[in-house]
Amino acid sequence: MITLDPDSSVPPYEQIRVQVVEAVRSGALAPGMRLPTVRRLAEDLGLAPNTVARAFRELEQAGVVQTRGRAGTFVETSGDATERAAFAAAAEYARRARDLGQDDDDAVRWVRDALAALPPTGRLTPPPRRG
Repeated sequence: MITLDPDSSVPPYEQIRVQVVEAVRSGALAPGMRLPTVRRLAEDLGLAPNTVARAFRELEQAGVVQTRGRAGTFVETSGDATERAAFAAAAEYARRARDLGQDDDDAVRWVRDALAALPPTGRLTPPPRRG
């Protein structure tokens, strides 16, 4: 289900997080579905368990998954999965925009520009550079 690109500049925990959010949004991971354990996924992907644990923590903070102690980690069942996934994506963008030093107005403007650049297929084409 999850594949990592070792040549990507995106950290492995973020690649995991993004792929789980997308799988929830698309319905590939249904509400209530159990995710692999941190140790199992780390072993399957050849990562340290802490890397997978970080992705799971961020997914839980965004409301995409719920950890139930020894029972495991499950796709959240309350609310709409698409809304949770959209919120998780928005939260990640907001964190990244702040990390880049963008103020709120600029961050919102970039979202509007990105939405305006989306053709019907949903694939993003970057807006022209601003001077």
